[in-house]
Amino acid sequence: MQDKVFNELADLALKGSGQSIPKSKAYLIEARLAPIARREGFGTMEDLVHCVKSRANPAFISEIAATLVSKDTRFFRERETLQRVLTDVLPERLKATNTGRLKIWFAGGSTGQEAYSLAILLEDELPPALRGAKIEILSTDICKVTTENARMGRYGHYDVQKGLSIHRLTKHFNRLETGQWEASEALRSHISFRQHNLLESAAGLGKFDVMICRNVLPGMARSARVRVVESLASQLVPGGLVLLGHGEGLIGLTNKLEPARDFRGAWVAAGTANAAASAA
Repeated sequence: MQDKVFNELADLALKGSGQSIPKSKAYLIEARLAPIARREGFGTMEDLVHCVKSRANPAFISEIAATLVSKDTRFFRERETLQRVLTDVLPERLKATNTGRLKIWFAGGSTGQEAYSLAILLEDELPPALRGAKIEILSTDICKVTTENARMGRYGHYDVQKGLSIHRLTKHFNRLETGQWEASEALRSHISFRQHNLLESAAGLGKFDVMICRNVLPGMARSARVRVVESLASQLVPGGLVLLGHGEGLIGLTNKLEPARDFRGAWVAAGTANAAASAA
């Protein structure tokens, strides 16, 4: 790929999704945009860039930026964290609210496997303390196609092999004639899916008790990470938690959140670490 073409597409990704793609990963751009190039009849990435610059179609530009975001996910990724959310965090959050309602947001949830994993735990291992609670799960992603696929809950054999046991696969998914596996209606009823760009305001999504944003921030430019983190912090209910992936941190990005004590990867509103630790 020519440097000029790479720079145009990398800049588009940065502006549209906050992603910072180094030149060493130019191959990812070609791989992720190949389906769009084929669909539109472009022979090269240079043709695609020429079209973007000549048409100035905002919807098409947004689609390209969304397509360049990584979709890497799997069922029960970092299972220990999900288990702790179920058994410790949510019961404590339920005690702290008088509404009987809990809201969880998978920010940058990709094709939905992690949201479905929590829904499976709610079906199979619901703690007595959560019985009767209204638990709402929202999963958002920047990509429209990815969001629609997540809503359908259909996965290929390779996808379900990553993290799902045979027992849970046959219990919560139905085999289709196409060979795909479809999440049961009961499982899908636990989750709402919505297209959302994390660079935009999340005010319309509401406030959340738990936000899970894993393996999303590392691929972003620092300015984009700051913007996203500030947005997450503004949608956190008092006493709520923001959960990141292993090895991820927010030091130097915001003064609104601080690490929760005794819960690695969890962040709470600044000044409330002690309360979060007792809740976890």
